[in-house]
Amino acid sequence: MAAQIISGTEISKQIREELTKEIEDLKQQHNITPGLATILVGDDPGSKVYVGQKEKACNKLGIYSERTDLPADTTEADLLALVAKFNEDSKINGILVQLPLPKHIDDTRVIDAIAPDKDVDCFHPVNVGKLVIGTGRFLPCTPHGIMELLKRSGIVTDGKHAVVVGRSNIVGKPIANLMLQRSPGGNATVTLCHTGTKDLSAYTKQADILIVAVGHPKAITADMVKEGVVVIDVGVNRIGKTEEGRPILAGDVDFDSVKEKASAITPVPGGVGPMTITMLMKNTVESAKMAAGL
Repeated sequence: MAAQIISGTEISKQIREELTKEIEDLKQQHNITPGLATILVGDDPGSKVYVGQKEKACNKLGIYSERTDLPADTTEADLLALVAKFNEDSKINGILVQLPLPKHIDDTRVIDAIAPDKDVDCFHPVNVGKLVIGTGRFLPCTPHGIMELLKRSGIVTDGKHAVVVGRSNIVGKPIANLMLQRSPGGNATVTLCHTGTKDLSAYTKQADILIVAVGHPKAITADMVKEGVVVIDVGVNRIGKTEEGRPILAGDVDFDSVKEKASAITPVPGGVGPMTITMLMKNTVESAKMAAGL
C-alpha cells in the first residue's frame, strides 16, 4: 500500500483560508487588526528570506506588518530598546526577532525581553512553562504545525508510541511535551531520542509515529522503521544544486525508501515547512484576540 503523503502545502492553505475569514470578522465585528512586528539584525541571506516570507504572509492575510531591519553592529541595548517599544505598542500583537542574532547579542536576553503575550514564537520561559503544564493559549510554531498535520490528516495519536528524534528547544522538546499531554492530538507514549541515545534504531523501530528533527540529511533509513509507521520529517538540508543553480533539498528521512514502509509521511519540501509561518500567523491572531479579551 502506497504511503499517504501528508501535504503541508495543502493543509497550510486550508488554515490560511480559515485565518483570512477570522481576520476579516475581527476587523468588521470588533475593529481589530492583528499586528506583527519583525526585527532582522544583520544581512544573513537565509534570515532575509524568512522575514520576507513572514511579511508576505501578513500582507496576504490582512495582518498589519511592521518590519525593522537593523545593521549587524546594532548594540544589544538598542535591540532591547526596540523590543520594549513594541511591547508597549497597542498596534502590535506579536513580536518576532529573527534568529540567529549576531554573536555579540545574547539571544536569551532578547527573547526574555519580549512580553510573553506578544511572544508568538513561544520561546519565552513563561510560555514554555505554560506549554509543559498544558495551559498555553498559543504554541511554538513548528510543533503546533506538526500537531495540525497529524490532526487534519486523520492520524490517531491516542495510545500510540511517538518517538521524537532530536531534543532542540525549538522542535524536539516542545513536540514531545505536546504529544504526551492528555488532550486531542496527544495522549501518546513518548520516547525522546538524541545524540546520547545508544542504538537509535532500536527505538525508531518501535515508533507508531516518528518525528525527526536532527539536521542531518537522510539520517533515518528504511531499515530503521517498522511497517505502517507515520513519519513527520522536520529536516530541511541542502545537499546540492541543480544545473540552474537552485538548491536540492533533502529531509532528515530517506523519503524514497521509507515511504515504501510508512502508512503516512511528510515530503521535503512541502511538508512541515509551510506550516511554520502559517502557525506564526495563527498565533498573532490569537494574541490579538487575547489582548481584546476575546
